[in-house]
Amino acid sequence: MTTAALKAVATGEAQQQRLASMKPKDQVAHLLQQKAGEISKMLPKHLNPERLLKVAQVAATTTPALLECYLPTLIGAIAQCAQMGLEPNTILGHAYLVPFWNAKKKRRDVQVIIGYKGLIDLARRSGQIVSIAAHEVCQADKFELVYGLEEKLVHVPDLGERGAVIGYYAVAKLKDGGHCFEFMSQNQVLQIMKETQSKGEHGPWKDHAVEMGRKTVIRRLAKYLPLSIEFQTAVALDGMAESGQDQRNDEAMAGDYSILPDDAPGEDAPGVDYDTGEITPQLDHKQPITIPQQSAQTAAADQWRPDPEEEAAIRAAELAESQRAAQPAAPRQRRERGGLGLE
Repeated sequence: MTTAALKAVATGEAQQQRLASMKPKDQVAHLLQQKAGEISKMLPKHLNPERLLKVAQVAATTTPALLECYLPTLIGAIAQCAQMGLEPNTILGHAYLVPFWNAKKKRRDVQVIIGYKGLIDLARRSGQIVSIAAHEVCQADKFELVYGLEEKLVHVPDLGERGAVIGYYAVAKLKDGGHCFEFMSQNQVLQIMKETQSKGEHGPWKDHAVEMGRKTVIRRLAKYLPLSIEFQTAVALDGMAESGQDQRNDEAMAGDYSILPDDAPGEDAPGVDYDTGEITPQLDHKQPITIPQQSAQTAAADQWRPDPEEEAAIRAAELAESQRAAQPAAPRQRRERGGLGLE
């Protein structure tokens, strides 16, 4: 082997050259096979690694736009699905691999969008949820919602023409017998839609508005449920995809990759040390400043006043001291010189 060939192998140029000579679908198959061992370690017990790799390869080859994306993000997105135990781009509707234009890096990446059925499946797998469901409420439906100490939720869908959608709700039954539900009006859901990258003009918000509404209210309910890390990761990834943020899927196989939830403090949040994870409380200048205990005790000491008995004793002592000072000094006795033997 020549020196140039050895250098190409050592620097990875040989693999890049071999990939460049392949067709896009062959590149995907080669990279998936190369990462099969690492992806298999991420899978939960219920998911077969061979099936997932086959499903991912079919998804990539049947969606030509994915083959035009940066391949490391495609492999990373598949790894994300493997870690959550969700099959992408199948009739199950658990997750979808979609192209995404990364304006910051000037390239087309692959992102993971979680379906509402995928969120329900992850919630049931947590072991703390017996059942969870989400539904839309229409104008003709019988719907009763009561919050407070005696919460109540009754929904009877109309069997005829139900009319326009007026809201969505999600309800979960917990393992201990309790329940939890969340309702969002149509206006609240539309407001969230307007904050997404597509703003409802294209994509799932336009083509599958009801399913997106269900998913939105499930994500809202999930904040109050005891759910798994996989579920929280799915919610965070889905939120990043909707807002047009980079999921950094090309780093998913690197080992130093993390996903933050929607309500996590940003990089410029005050009082957050990202090296240690410590959060230091910040002083709000609008709040009144509490006087320290020591200063309060000093101020209390300055305001002390004697009671009548103590005041009388103090005056008596001062009077006795002044009388002693006013008495004349006693005359000094003169010694006789003879006492000292002097004439």
